[in-house]
Amino acid sequence: MQSNADQLHRYLFEQRNCRGELVQLHSTYARIIEGHNYPPVIAQLLGEALSATCLLTATIKFEGEITLQIQGSGPLSLLVINGRNDQTMRGIARVQSHVGSDMTFKQLIGQGQMVITIAPDKGERYQGVVELSEDTFSACLEQYFYRSEQLATSLKLFADVESQQCGGILIQALPKQDNDDEDFSHLQVLANTLKAEELYELPAEQVLHRLFHEENVTLYPHQDVTFHCSCSRERSMNALISMGKAEVSQLFSEQEQVDIHCQYCNTHHVFSAEDFDELFGLTNKKIH
Repeated sequence: MQSNADQLHRYLFEQRNCRGELVQLHSTYARIIEGHNYPPVIAQLLGEALSATCLLTATIKFEGEITLQIQGSGPLSLLVINGRNDQTMRGIARVQSHVGSDMTFKQLIGQGQMVITIAPDKGERYQGVVELSEDTFSACLEQYFYRSEQLATSLKLFADVESQQCGGILIQALPKQDNDDEDFSHLQVLANTLKAEELYELPAEQVLHRLFHEENVTLYPHQDVTFHCSCSRERSMNALISMGKAEVSQLFSEQEQVDIHCQYCNTHHVFSAEDFDELFGLTNKKIH
């Protein structure tokens, strides 16, 4: 197991008009798939999508979040990864029919689309939609980058369900200068030689040295990646209060407890009939 798991690294090629990112994840990925019993191919795609969202989130220059959402007509009906600029992540997948162990990306999705929503804490949201017409998830993301930013981008994504490790590497051309295409193609070829075991087992500095030892690379300070879910008992209480006293009273008349289950972190927030008066005694108080 690598010693510097769950970190995002940004780097710049000083003599070529390109930049890059490398992400290595273990505990964040393990937490996202924990307790869900996803079929292995779904858990693998979640790992790839988690890695990609880390790489995407690293590109935003403001406080806010990115949500990567896959919607499909195949066995995988929905996959969502949500990440903030501080690299706090959460994610979930929903399966609507049998998943074969050897299903390809296109077989899992069927007819589908990828929606990427960029939401600053202050300011307007931006949403990009890409049809999932490519054979691989990474190729669909490369298409998104090219359409949204008009910049050549290469992604290589990895996920190993058994060891609960995932990660990826991104190479992106910067705004046009002479020899850009040649520089990008050269670095893309080098990045594509990255092997999963190198990404999982070696520190980022060693990985980059192996790949780009003939290049002049500036590596910036890393950013830690963590799992974080925003659910809480207080938020669940607010959700019940928003339903109204009559509807909640009806719920408690039909069952002894109301269980609000967070699908992201698998936490159950349970309220009993005895909580009823407390719930509506709080309606005039602001709960965060």
